[in-house]
Amino acid sequence: MEPTLLVLAAGMGSRYGGLKQMDPMGPHGETVLDYSVYDAIRAGFKRVVFIIREDFAEAFRKGVGARFESKIDVEYAFQKISDLPSGFKIPEGREKPWGTAHAVRAARHYVSGPFAVINADDFYGADAYQRIADCFKQSSSSDEDISHYYMVGYHINKTLSDHGEVNRGICSKQNGLLADVEEITEIKREDDGKIHGNRLGGDRIAIDEHAVASMNFWGFDDGFFNQLERHFTGFLDHYGTEMKSECYIPTVVDDLIGKGLADCRILETTSSWFGVTYPDDKAHVVSAIAQLVNAGQYPSPLS
Repeated sequence: MEPTLLVLAAGMGSRYGGLKQMDPMGPHGETVLDYSVYDAIRAGFKRVVFIIREDFAEAFRKGVGARFESKIDVEYAFQKISDLPSGFKIPEGREKPWGTAHAVRAARHYVSGPFAVINADDFYGADAYQRIADCFKQSSSSDEDISHYYMVGYHINKTLSDHGEVNRGICSKQNGLLADVEEITEIKREDDGKIHGNRLGGDRIAIDEHAVASMNFWGFDDGFFNQLERHFTGFLDHYGTEMKSECYIPTVVDDLIGKGLADCRILETTSSWFGVTYPDDKAHVVSAIAQLVNAGQYPSPLS
């Protein structure tokens, strides 16, 4: 089946100060998302589902989605804080949704067959899309015992911001497969020149320069939604009453691997990753895109 691109675009860009996914970055006003969809189309993706929030749905459709409707099938799914499994309700006082896994869950009625998950404001590069599309073509999907998934990985030292802390899924691998992945928050290079971050339990740890980081570029089949539902229900049982608890995609995948329900192949890529977390990151992204355009890797304007 032809793959779908699932784009996580519901974030409000609180650290950036606005909707990053709608901010021009290319030489002719292109957004990072323009390049992502362009790369996906030339890798063979035929459909894109944008996961957004209802409060900026109209602006997103007009400012972003409309540009792709003549090039690829486009649909929209809403991440709603009220979209919870049966028997659960929103804790009084909670205002934010439940993280990236909850965002993917919002598309459960819109996706069939293989799909890739990306962040709307991250630039992953053409090679990354081609590699995951090639894996979909070669995959036998899931057998009766175990699901087979994919993750594009980048070295952590290539994914930091010079302007503040970032969150990443830090991975370990064995025989080309993801052994485990741990969500680490508040990662930055300290004054001693070394990289540190916080485990979800609160401990601050040192991180190797070449540790593999998940940048939320995943490849799944639609059976993942049932697995995600079971994990998310368990998450709500344990953490559902906490005001700021979030359920992350890497944590779901790690749980499936630990239980022997899935494996996840780490895809090596020649692509460079870059993204915008803080306003001062924009200049680097604009410069990096200009270099790729000047090198002939993308047309200008982007067609």
